[in-house]
Amino acid sequence: MSELLVLIDHSDGAPKKLSLQMLSAAAGLADDADVSVSAVWLGAGASDAAATIGAHGATKLYHWDSEDAHGYVTLPQVEGLQAAIEASGADVVFFASTNHVKDVASRLAIRVGGGVITDVTGLRVEDGRFVATKEVFGGDMITTSRVADGHVQILGIANNAFPAQDAGGDAPELVALDVDLSEAATAAKVVSVEKQVSADRPDIAEAAVVVAGGRGLGNEDGFQLMEQLADVLGAGVGA
Repeated sequence: MSELLVLIDHSDGAPKKLSLQMLSAAAGLADDADVSVSAVWLGAGASDAAATIGAHGATKLYHWDSEDAHGYVTLPQVEGLQAAIEASGADVVFFASTNHVKDVASRLAIRVGGGVITDVTGLRVEDGRFVATKEVFGGDMITTSRVADGHVQILGIANNAFPAQDAGGDAPELVALDVDLSEAATAAKVVSVEKQVSADRPDIAEAAVVVAGGRGLGNEDGFQLMEQLADVLGAGVGA
């Protein structure tokens, strides 16, 4: 049985909501695709998150516990994920369809001969291959796509396209990755990271509730009222 890899997007030592959604989606399709679900964690903290990852469907967790995973720009994550593909023999990868990880996925595709489909909102399996649907032109159209046979399927999953379901799975097998970074991977170093999220308000991508406002609010005072409502509800803020 081949493996399907889910690249875990994480923050402060915990998987982001979208990562748990991807694991649940993969687990729900595993039998149809005849694959086992494995997760990939780049950076420190994999062992602490293993129980949560296993509960959402992963039976194996590849991890690279190095500060280099996020200490440089993009390429270390590409090479870490490439190492996971080579170690597992996987020909399917799910990733969070965010701007940063799209950059990782596109570079990975060139290295492994893969095809990338981003912003996926629906999945099914036909003849052992994943068929993906996504909205385009602001939802005016829905496209159906699949990666050509013989190429690694690299699929970017949209936020909240699938529910995260704790299936009570066992803790996954931990597999350490040996990643020998290229010289190019360390050419651009991350100097600092500053979060721009206000106070304790949740990120809009992670929030269960979002309060959004537009021109009808009139001015800054109107938006302040909206923010006060969001704080009462524990919601994210959009505009």
